[in-house]
Amino acid sequence: MDLTLWQYQFRIIMLGDSTVGKSSLLKRYTEDLFMESINQTVGVDFYVHFLEVEPGVRVKLQFWDTAGQERFRSVTRSYYRNSVGGMLVFDITNRASFDHVKDWHAEVCERVQPHKVLFILVGQKSDRDAHRERAVSRDEAEKLAQQLGTPYVEASAKSGQNVRQSFELLTRRIYQGLLSGEIELQEGWDGVKCTAPQALQLQRASTSQPRVETKNKKKCCG
Repeated sequence: MDLTLWQYQFRIIMLGDSTVGKSSLLKRYTEDLFMESINQTVGVDFYVHFLEVEPGVRVKLQFWDTAGQERFRSVTRSYYRNSVGGMLVFDITNRASFDHVKDWHAEVCERVQPHKVLFILVGQKSDRDAHRERAVSRDEAEKLAQQLGTPYVEASAKSGQNVRQSFELLTRRIYQGLLSGEIELQEGWDGVKCTAPQALQLQRASTSQPRVETKNKKKCCG
C-alpha cells in the first residue's frame, strides 16, 4: 500500500482513565508491540495508521492518545472538537474506570457540538479474565454500551486479542456514517478530511437512498 495516497483522514481520540491501557492498545495496533511497562501519557501523544476500508479506499487514521489524569484534562479537552471518533476504554479489573466511562462520553458530547462523534466501548485487559480478576461483567458493559449507542468489544493489548478488530470496527463505523450522511464534511473541522469530495458524493448516491432530513432531532454523538 502506498502510504502517501489516501482518500480520507479520520481523527480518533482515545478516552478513559489513567492506566486503563489506551497507549498499549495503540502500540499494539500501530506497531504490533506490547511492553509490560510503558510511560504514562503526558498531555497528548500522536499516532498514525493506514487502513483500506474497502478495495481502493484508503483511510489515514490520526489517533490522539490523551492522558487520563485530571491535571491534563484542560489540554486533552481541546482535542475533542476536531475528532470524529472516540474509543472509550476501561480496565475490566478496575471498577472505577468503568464507572467513569459515562463521564468521558458526556464530556466529549458536550464539547463537540455542532459536530458528531461516533464511539466504541472497549473493555481492556481481557487476558486477566482467566485469572479471575474481572471487576466488571460483560453483561453490564454491554448494557452500558447499549445505553450509549455504541458497540462493545473486550480486548487485550497484551495478547493482541480483538485489538485490530476494535480499531477497524470504529473506523468502518465512521466510514459508513460518512457514506450515509450521518457524518458531514464541514469547513474548519478537522475530524474528517476528504481528498475527493465529489467522489464521496457519487459514493453516497450509489450506496444510499435519499435521506429525509429531520429538523427536530439532531444528536451529537453515537
